[in-house]
Amino acid sequence: MHSSDYELPISNIVAVLEQQSIPYQFVGEAALFLQDVLSDPEDVTVEVQWDLLEIVHEIFLPYAPTSIEKTQDQGSFHFKMEKVPVSVRCNYNKALRTDPYRIQIEMNGQHLWCRSLYAILADPRYEPLINSYLSDLQMQMTEQNQAAWNQDNYKALINRHGEPGDVAAKIKQNPEGRLSDSFYRHMKPVDGKRIAHLMGSNGIKAVALSLLGADVTIVDFSQENAAFAEAVAEQADVDIQYVVSDVLSFTEKREDHAFDFVLMELGVLHYYINLDPLVEVVERLLKPGGTFVLHEFHPISTKLIASKGKKHKVSGNYFDPTIENRDVAFSKYSADGKKEMMKVLQRKWTLGELITAVAKAGLIIKVLDEEPNQKVHDIGLPKLFTLVAQNPE
Repeated sequence: MHSSDYELPISNIVAVLEQQSIPYQFVGEAALFLQDVLSDPEDVTVEVQWDLLEIVHEIFLPYAPTSIEKTQDQGSFHFKMEKVPVSVRCNYNKALRTDPYRIQIEMNGQHLWCRSLYAILADPRYEPLINSYLSDLQMQMTEQNQAAWNQDNYKALINRHGEPGDVAAKIKQNPEGRLSDSFYRHMKPVDGKRIAHLMGSNGIKAVALSLLGADVTIVDFSQENAAFAEAVAEQADVDIQYVVSDVLSFTEKREDHAFDFVLMELGVLHYYINLDPLVEVVERLLKPGGTFVLHEFHPISTKLIASKGKKHKVSGNYFDPTIENRDVAFSKYSADGKKEMMKVLQRKWTLGELITAVAKAGLIIKVLDEEPNQKVHDIGLPKLFTLVAQNPE
């Protein structure tokens, strides 16, 4: 069958179930088909609310379904629609509406529910296929994000921070003052240490670390960030190495296991739709005994809770794995107001997903420090976190 042969039965199934207000989600190969991972599923499998399975069976009686088969954990029946094999199943005592990996997507103008590919990734049958898809999507995502970050960013950096000479003078007055103690206390003293600052952006942190005696290499895909960073470093009379490259493409063999520290901080993880390849790069760069320091925005504040003054609202889904299209971070500092051109793709992660990826890479987690919000009305809400992990000796 062609991929289009599956669209009509899926659309019909959605129309029938939603007309009866029955919670559902497409799972397995059907879910991968709907998320463009798989072009030719073997069948269409839809999961429905467990206590409505018998009602669903009656709804599809015109298609001569098999009788309901029951096990201790599941119920299921099968039929054909438009020559496509369809399986309907339920998992007993599972509430579909609260499944965190149940996501809504669009197919031909119709909105429908399916299970996120990130949940299916745990299935060894589909893991290679999904990883290949994510790798291709990461390349497309990086190209879009790189284009956004090379679009008038130099002007935006000057608008935000000032001319390179002025920025350098401020850093030289107090290098430690340019480094958040949240991550710097896990690194100092840095004199004589090699540091890889991944997605090191404008170089301000790298220049400060260099003034404190570190040998710093930045890996970042923005040429305009590099130009600003190199200008600031020159004015500060320090040397930094700035490699204009996507982090995942940074494969300089002489840098393997060469760094005492790998640093990432503030607004970087969401540029990766699969954390495993990123953490593998971190592990490869670190010396035995070297330390990974990640200082990031807490997902409670970026994914779940919106606050305004004294009002707080749970406006998001902490577990939401969808990829978002957002304004590039520096757009508010752009002098030309080209916001419609400055879009980046982002995938926000939970702490559990991050810690799992770090552990899978063989790094030993030493610290997970969560920091409260400093605003008066936001006391008690986490704002930032610092993760410290060590490469085994």
